[in-house]
Amino acid sequence: MTETPQKTTSPVNVTGIDAYSPYQIAERVEAAGVAKAGLPLDKLATLGFLAGVFISIGAALYVMVMTGNDLGFGPGRLLGGVAFSIGLVLVVIAGAELFTGNTLIVMAWADGKVGLGALLRNWIVSFFANTAGALAFAVLIWMSGILAFGGQTETIVKIAEAKLALPFDVALVRGILCNMLVCLAVWLSFAAHDVVGKVVVIIFPIAAFVALGFEHSIANLYLIPLGVMAGAEGNLTGLVMNLIPVTLGNIIGGAGGVAMIYWVIYRRRAGDPK
Repeated sequence: MTETPQKTTSPVNVTGIDAYSPYQIAERVEAAGVAKAGLPLDKLATLGFLAGVFISIGAALYVMVMTGNDLGFGPGRLLGGVAFSIGLVLVVIAGAELFTGNTLIVMAWADGKVGLGALLRNWIVSFFANTAGALAFAVLIWMSGILAFGGQTETIVKIAEAKLALPFDVALVRGILCNMLVCLAVWLSFAAHDVVGKVVVIIFPIAAFVALGFEHSIANLYLIPLGVMAGAEGNLTGLVMNLIPVTLGNIIGGAGGVAMIYWVIYRRRAGDPK
């Protein structure tokens, strides 16, 4: 049997910053990917459902913050993005399986520690479990009647109709850019030693993607159905036509734009193909 080439030893962190180095982050992200790919089906599905709910909580808070927001276009959207970031904070700190963040498992796949079947299993189960969680939370919010508070109904209708009107290529690119920032937030959370550090590093990339108007597939599974329930012009076909390019973009942005780039930099063996 051919001996597997050894990894290059991670350099000592000489930055003086109390955080894991990028080399150490890569090791930790890869180890987490192996663990995620090996989760039993029931745990993966349940944690995926929770992730859909958590992201929807962030989206619900975003809608509320954007309603009657008089801060101006940029500052208002930035505040909305900070509010939305609670979703990923809950996923990372409380524990959940979010499809978009799980595109980072590609790093473990590229290293040969996770098979393609296990990778796709995680993505498929987490995506549909996220979908179930997001739709369930949308129904509960609709039944709660809180959209009537402050005129949130008009806000969610406008958000949903804007998303449904996106051309395929625009939705694809916005999906790529979104998950680059989401996965960078997850990546940065692996650098922190404590809860406060994780929360702080998550907020800024997530606030950026929301403020810039990028597209997150799981958030859209809450915002669009709820908007349609509130009176937006749209249907299941429109939702699917939004999700296809946004989801593809999320995969490209997370798996290619973050995971594979950092794998090449920090985890590729000396004998691996270039």
